[in-house]
Amino acid sequence: MSRETYWTADPADLLRVGDGFELSKTGTRENPGFDGDKAAGQEALLEGSEILAELQEQLFAMSRMGGDERRILLVLQAMDTAGKGGIVKHVMGAVDPQGVQLAAFKKPTADELEHDFLWRIHKQVPGAGMIGVFDRSHYEDVLIGRVRSLASPEEIERRYEAINEFEAELAATGTTIIKVMLHISRDEQKARLTERLARADKHWKFNPGDVDERLRWDDYAAAYQLVFERTATPDAPWFVVPADRKWYARLAVQHLLIDALEDMQLEWPKADYDVAEQQARLAAS
Repeated sequence: MSRETYWTADPADLLRVGDGFELSKTGTRENPGFDGDKAAGQEALLEGSEILAELQEQLFAMSRMGGDERRILLVLQAMDTAGKGGIVKHVMGAVDPQGVQLAAFKKPTADELEHDFLWRIHKQVPGAGMIGVFDRSHYEDVLIGRVRSLASPEEIERRYEAINEFEAELAATGTTIIKVMLHISRDEQKARLTERLARADKHWKFNPGDVDERLRWDDYAAAYQLVFERTATPDAPWFVVPADRKWYARLAVQHLLIDALEDMQLEWPKADYDVAEQQARLAAS
């Protein structure tokens, strides 16, 4: 069956954060808009990979030959174990890596802390024709910053406004912004952390600090709610994706990317040389 067979509604409409959104009332195990099981989801993901790969190649080609300045920025935020790495591997892994710009933001270095919080972010903004992926992002500075009291309430408020201005500027200069919060339940996170500790091949993925952050679960939920209220804009919308089922989260994010690329109405750039002439030269060579 075609991947579209299983979609009963556009997930972008169902997952987008709108007025009155409440994270506490949003499910983590549903499959909004998708009427199929895991096997159907995996089949749809495979089919979508081919579509995404072609669209990404068109975007890249138009920037290289057609001078198109457009690009996409996918922002991934989540609690630990929610599946950001799986999105990068199973969704973005299907496209040509030369057209992907990945930035995984960790704890700021001493040098980075000497600058404004957006200084290091500006350096990782994707170039023309690229799909940029932020595995964690500038939102860490208002999430951890608030929960851990790493900045004053006044500074946190300033950062919300700075983020909105930064993203508005990106949108005005050709960047389609897709901000995704992978929404995992506390029980599912515990199960995934338990698995990491039970398997020697997963120990490298476990960080004792994950348990410390888990103890602040409610604080992080409140911080995310404020992020949505302060920074969900028409030019840079937030999408909350149920993440207890990894296959659905990957499929939903893939769909958001395909939607964004299709909205660009991409096409293959016209050759800037005489094709027939080059065919003749090649045949005679």
